[in-house]
Amino acid sequence: MSVVRSLYFNKIIPFIDKPVVKVITGIRRCGKSVMMEQIQEYLIKNGVNPQSILALNFESFTDSRIKSFESVTEAVKSLAEDSAVNKLYLFFDEIQELDGWEKLINSYLIDFNCDIYITGSNAKLLSGELATYLAGRYIEIKMYPFSFSECLIALKELNGFDVSPKEAFEKYINVGGYPFLYNFKFNESQQKQYLDDIFNSIILKDICNRYKIRDVALLKSLITFFISNIGNSFSSSSLIKYLKNEKRSLSTETVYNYLEYCKEACLLHLVSRQNLEGKEILSTQEKIYITDHGIRQSLFMKNQKDINQILENIVYIELLRRGFSVTVGKSKTQEIDFCSQNETGIIYYQVCYLLASDETIEREFGAFSNVKDNYPKFVLSLDDFDFSRDGIIHKNIIKWLLEE
Repeated sequence: MSVVRSLYFNKIIPFIDKPVVKVITGIRRCGKSVMMEQIQEYLIKNGVNPQSILALNFESFTDSRIKSFESVTEAVKSLAEDSAVNKLYLFFDEIQELDGWEKLINSYLIDFNCDIYITGSNAKLLSGELATYLAGRYIEIKMYPFSFSECLIALKELNGFDVSPKEAFEKYINVGGYPFLYNFKFNESQQKQYLDDIFNSIILKDICNRYKIRDVALLKSLITFFISNIGNSFSSSSLIKYLKNEKRSLSTETVYNYLEYCKEACLLHLVSRQNLEGKEILSTQEKIYITDHGIRQSLFMKNQKDINQILENIVYIELLRRGFSVTVGKSKTQEIDFCSQNETGIIYYQVCYLLASDETIEREFGAFSNVKDNYPKFVLSLDDFDFSRDGIIHKNIIKWLLEE
């Protein structure tokens, strides 16, 4: 049994049996494989012959069908020649492990009557050749670990816990949203071991192996620095100083290359600043966030101590999950945590732990003082009382996360 990821499922269903490749991207173990299984179950329930479905995982060590172009194509041909099969449904999991896979997918669209679904743990899966081969013939669904609302459902439906949203949120702060951790009742040390394993596999498989990095210890030290400083302004000079104190050295160019590799592995996000007056994107002092804050807890064991950073990270990823593009707003001397935008317009957000003093209230609400447009402005915190004022809406973060 698993939680139905309706947010993603509803994006895929309209494109079933349409002549476009469905591409699901996201960080390792965020639930892409389970989503593929759920799509297959949906197809079978709606009349598709199970014999028409071919599912291959390109990280498997035992499946001989995934070793080469020829072996994959042989499996597809064998299915196509089955007299009981009218249309092929092809599911290729972690397909980036097969070199040149873009040409393979393109040829299948031409040579077979098929509906294709692929996943990958690389944010640039759709760059380069695939974008050229499949221009106009694919849709991308970006997938993330569980949202808080999905975690709450999993705790109740999979584990049978009768928990309040507040209790569930305390767990979410420390555990993060990796689905596997909500399928079973794990203790804290088991959760940490699982998250440590994910972190190490991302570093080794998705970064070191892919980009031929030999100094794994240096890379890990670098990434640890990034994760420690989520929500803070990033500068290469501060990082180089940190490495110097660690008796290591790295050029600015290499620092940005490594950061780009982390972005491509769907581990980290670099958020640009935007001048809200001129609307231009500023090229300095970006902020870094992590796709799942549970990894940070496994590394440092202090998410609750750094609660302001964690809440900011949770809100940022939730905005991405809801389909917004996000920048850090800069208006004269004021900074706004998030300027989020989609096809319907702009929404501004300030995030803090508690509005515990007049000074904090003035700081959080005052951040909008120079923004004269009429787009919605929110202050999010864990306060239960409503502090809304001057047209600026205050909301409890937990309630905001549970909204549709």
